[in-house]
Amino acid sequence: MEMIPETIAIGCDHAGFPIKDPIIALLRSKGIEVRDFGAFSLDSVDYPDFVHPVADMVEQGHAQLGIVICGSGNGVAMTANKHAGIRAALCWNEELASLARRHNDANVLALPARFISEELALSIVEAFLAAEFEGGRHEGRVGKIPVTKTVDAFIINSNRKGAKNAKEYANVLFFAFFLAFLAPLRLKI
Repeated sequence: MEMIPETIAIGCDHAGFPIKDPIIALLRSKGIEVRDFGAFSLDSVDYPDFVHPVADMVEQGHAQLGIVICGSGNGVAMTANKHAGIRAALCWNEELASLARRHNDANVLALPARFISEELALSIVEAFLAAEFEGGRHEGRVGKIPVTKTVDAFIINSNRKGAKNAKEYANVLFFAFFLAFLAPLRLKI
């Protein structure tokens, strides 16, 4: 049984703008509330400005899924995946979109607007929405994705390289703390 999300957040840059509105129309026709974070024209913009709000909405549970769009899909996927609670998947066909949900529990769909037609984009969104996470053998793999594993690896690898003294080791621990707790807040100093 297909689980239709209540809310989907969407954001794009200027390259993704031409396919954003048709996607929004499709989502609304299914009774899905859409939070549109732009862009709102073909004027050149920076994709992170539109992706971070989408990722924040999904990460905080205000939207069940997100869709991000740029020319290649790479920039928006990389940006979204900087958020600890996001599993963004770059998809250029229906099968990848379905597998991203079923095997990877993807919660953000990244689309490459310059490499797919509007019709294909809509089919990819349909496939993404229709698929559900299978769990099982995939659950453990997905559980190993969060960035906290990277921080642990950073500390271990720093020790392997051999911190020369207590001060250097303290610096490594401080940097690991910064990565784990402060960096996700994106504080402006």
